[in-house]
Amino acid sequence: MKKHRSPSFTGFATLGAWALASALSACASGETSAQDAVTHFARFEIDGREATGVVDDQGRITEIEGDMMGSYSLTSRVHDQASVALLPPTKPGKVIAVGLNYRSHLGEREPLPYPGLFAKFPSSLTGHGATIPVPSDANNLHYEGEMVLVIGRTAKNVAASEALEYVFGVTAGNDVSERDWQDEDLQWFRAKASDGFGPVGPYVAVGVDPDNLLLTTRVNGEVRQQESTADLMFDVSTIVSYISRYVTLEPGDLVFTGTPGSTQAMSAGDVVEVELEGVGVLSNTVGRRPST
Repeated sequence: MKKHRSPSFTGFATLGAWALASALSACASGETSAQDAVTHFARFEIDGREATGVVDDQGRITEIEGDMMGSYSLTSRVHDQASVALLPPTKPGKVIAVGLNYRSHLGEREPLPYPGLFAKFPSSLTGHGATIPVPSDANNLHYEGEMVLVIGRTAKNVAASEALEYVFGVTAGNDVSERDWQDEDLQWFRAKASDGFGPVGPYVAVGVDPDNLLLTTRVNGEVRQQESTADLMFDVSTIVSYISRYVTLEPGDLVFTGTPGSTQAMSAGDVVEVELEGVGVLSNTVGRRPST
């Protein structure tokens, strides 16, 4: 089997000569477009086992052997997406999030002079197509569509000028938030990190520019949030560099980068879609409150 090696994700500004030159050369010959330099990876479950694969433009997933962030081989096992259960794209040790990172989300609050961080738990993550659980005492559950960074290399005290070299790719996320708990609790332990409060997916996109992607959130087909990641108050390089001062980022860790605009409460049965340009659409349905 032919071996493949994943590039470090660095965005188009510093994508890497091999990928950019290849894409532009192919464009010139009429064979492809620069978008074809983007690779999509999916993590999924099938027949009781977990696997990782490369997603083609028809939605078919070809399983790989090896490490999607390093060296891997394509196998002969190909699956239709409908036949698998998509999982969160990685199994992170840490899930970190940035709050108040779009001016459109600040309201009357003053911007922070640094990225405002909080933590979600790996156990809060769920995949594309999963139901968002509603705890019995949750009364004010909001969506927050976001771009999520996938860390590809161990990062500690990284300079902003080098930070993109430590990011493997991006995915879409929904930082589900219980607003009443945010106001009432000492920490955002329940409000942000309860089980199922972190849908992510459907894929990891490698080779897109994280600082210029359109982010759209829809509820039951109606657009509720839409803004470009170019409007992030603290860009990807700044976020990764800042976090790495205090916490060592490791391969597979996820970083939610903030939500734009305003949010609203979700109701049972609502279908929430978070679409990130170059990645795809993350879709989840809000569950019903369990009886007590």
